[in-house]
Amino acid sequence: MGIYLLTYIGDLFRFFLQGLWVACLCIGLSANHSFAEQELLKTSGRPALLPQNLAVIVNDQDPKSVEVGQYYLSARNIPPENLIKVSLPLGARNIKPEAFSALREQVLALLTPQIQAVVMVWTTPYTVSCNSITAAMTLGYDAAQCEKTCAPGKLSKYFDANSNKPYDDFGLRISMLLPVESVDQAKALIDRGVVSGFRMNEASAYLLNTSDKLRSTRAPFFPKAGRVVSKKLEIRTLNADLIEDKHDVMFYFTGLTNVNGLSSLTFLPGALADHLTSAGGDLLGTSQMSSLRWLDAGATASYGAVSEPCNYWQKFPNPVVVLKHYLAGETAIEAYWKSVAWPAQGLFIGEPLAAPYK
Repeated sequence: MGIYLLTYIGDLFRFFLQGLWVACLCIGLSANHSFAEQELLKTSGRPALLPQNLAVIVNDQDPKSVEVGQYYLSARNIPPENLIKVSLPLGARNIKPEAFSALREQVLALLTPQIQAVVMVWTTPYTVSCNSITAAMTLGYDAAQCEKTCAPGKLSKYFDANSNKPYDDFGLRISMLLPVESVDQAKALIDRGVVSGFRMNEASAYLLNTSDKLRSTRAPFFPKAGRVVSKKLEIRTLNADLIEDKHDVMFYFTGLTNVNGLSSLTFLPGALADHLTSAGGDLLGTSQMSSLRWLDAGATASYGAVSEPCNYWQKFPNPVVVLKHYLAGETAIEAYWKSVAWPAQGLFIGEPLAAPYK
């Protein structure tokens, strides 16, 4: 009983420290624009992941996966030796933990020391029991989370880390899924990621505190509206359920089961967007809006939960942390992974090397 009590107290203390840390960061970013500028510029110019640091994993049983994987190697000048082929049955959304363990061991055995991250080029499978396949590939399968999916998660060592070498510094190969339901759309997604590095556009970050209070647990951490001059970014923190007819979207963070108005928006190359809800990461599910809809609308990367997470903010991207790292020049996969404190149930999707502020 004493051990369980100590563990519980430890979890509460960890929870408090995480909340206090993010609250302090948000206060700093909100206090005035010059301070926000100073905080963001502290990390500007930090090296980001490079193409040679990324392994591309394709399913040789899926022609779409193979075609898009080859296209990605060429588009990003990724060394051909970074391509890894695995064999997976087609169509199954979930892979059993035992089968996944064998897959992960196969992949890790083929990775050379310079590989810091991996991208899996397929749509299915995307879950390992209650875990996302990206979390399971990076952290290993977390069976404890599946005993009660609404329980607090384990803190990621990579949360808000000042590192561009997750494997060297933490023993982690961060991962992302690049969906291939449509080959043409997958190639367009890759192209958006590549183009994102060519120029810095006038852009906006839309952070919406919606009428769905259960799904707005990130709202207390939103920075105040204001401009980050050196990044040409306007931060727009709104009390609203949607935005429409906006053509400068670089960030869009909200909390709803379904998000309307996406077809009226223009997402800039490299845009990150997601909605806090229970099943966004169920890519082919129909109970709530799939995170794929963000990519279909023009975003370059997104995130969603694959099993019932309850509404802990720690299980979803914290916008302040995303902004901090993405505006510092890091890639989409780095900024997104660093923004989730408890990532076991969260699926990262998109083009990992997008870096509009590099």
